[in-house]
Amino acid sequence: MTVSFIASLSEILGPRGFTRDADMVDPWLTDWRGRYTGRALGLASPADTGEVAQTLALCAEHGVPVVPQGGNSGMSGGATPDRSGTALLLSLRRMNAVRSLDPQAREITCEAGMILQNLHAAAEKEGLRFPLTLGGKGSATVGGLIATNAGGTQVLRHGTMRAQVLGLEAVLADGSVIDTLTPLKKDNRGFDLKQLLIGSEGTLGVVTAATLRLLPAIGGRVVMWAGMDRITTARRLLLHCQQRAGELLEGFEILPAHSLRAVLDHLPDARAPLAGDHAWHALIELAAGRGEEDALLPLAESLLAEAFEQGLVEDATIAASETQSEAFWLLRESISPAERAIGPAMQHDISVPVARMADFVEHAVGKVEARFPGHEAIAFGHLGDGNVHFHVLAPPGADRARWEAETGEAIASFVHNLVAEWQGSISAEHGIGQAKVAELERLGDPVALAVQRSIKHALDPHGILNPGKLLAPRGATP
Repeated sequence: MTVSFIASLSEILGPRGFTRDADMVDPWLTDWRGRYTGRALGLASPADTGEVAQTLALCAEHGVPVVPQGGNSGMSGGATPDRSGTALLLSLRRMNAVRSLDPQAREITCEAGMILQNLHAAAEKEGLRFPLTLGGKGSATVGGLIATNAGGTQVLRHGTMRAQVLGLEAVLADGSVIDTLTPLKKDNRGFDLKQLLIGSEGTLGVVTAATLRLLPAIGGRVVMWAGMDRITTARRLLLHCQQRAGELLEGFEILPAHSLRAVLDHLPDARAPLAGDHAWHALIELAAGRGEEDALLPLAESLLAEAFEQGLVEDATIAASETQSEAFWLLRESISPAERAIGPAMQHDISVPVARMADFVEHAVGKVEARFPGHEAIAFGHLGDGNVHFHVLAPPGADRARWEAETGEAIASFVHNLVAEWQGSISAEHGIGQAKVAELERLGDPVALAVQRSIKHALDPHGILNPGKLLAPRGATP
């Protein structure tokens, strides 16, 4: 079977589209966090949707599992094959073209392999912007962002990837193609299949292209950095900013002193925005369209002055230039690699109701550090949308593998139990992947999980699409 399958696939994709060369395949077999390493039958890199369709049809015929992969920058091991070596790694990175861009309609249709940073650049050439960004914009692809319903730092104002997708093209497990690329404001012809595919992590189909909404380019922005005593004070500051700035509030990120110190140690040229020590920090951005930008600086100044009067900030500063604004954002975007350099940690991508996030963090930090002495719990991220990254750092000098096996998994379960008690989600923006399958099975709503399995079985009856990700098999015990 394998010999005939490889021969047929080689004929479909050609030498540029299929390889088993270890030097070409191995770099893509380990996830970004280094927690999962698998093996693959080979690496398929189709050049267009037709080749994707032929590849999946062939895989269905031979019963070969398929693991779709974008930029391989996910945090949950969702694009890494298992260790059996029976799966085909399917890379969409060659499919990176802009098919069309309509400046008047503010729509772009691009292929799934387009890198987010390049999408930003394509929009900027037309005086437009794509309103989603994140730290991994130089490697994350459109297909991966859709598959995981990515969030990022602009969700507060613009929503997740789901809100940006106007249409989709995808290939199903049997090789058939769904084409809903044409955006329609009204369309009541049954289920919205594109929404079903968004966030499905490649388990229902392989996204090959998307039509995305664009917005007018911003005329200007003002970026502020504020220090405060508690995360609950940061919550009050957020409410103040929302009341004063309204739709002009583009981003509101929080980080504790520990995260800032880690980044300053990690980036040799980085400088702390404020002179003094503060337990918590907030990064705030206001943005306006062309013709409205002159109002931003006076608004920022009055907003901060009132925050000082109300005791919401201990100190604050406004970026004096675009270079300094970028430097502030670099501090925020460098938290994950900076903390990864410190040592092992259990990293939880969680959400609870927005109004309760600050209280949850204070509660959970105390609970975790009391239950696991010698560990440090920290939280940072998107306070305005109820999503923070809750990391629990191992004691200094801990051996990663041993610590994760002996203590790390217990920590993850403990944190997820707390999240469930607060009616939250164990995955806010990075997906379930393979990292959280067991935890979703343990804590998820049984009825919702049963419905999802039914949909999976209907669209992928032989279970060849990204097996072992998102959903546990039928009958699995948590």
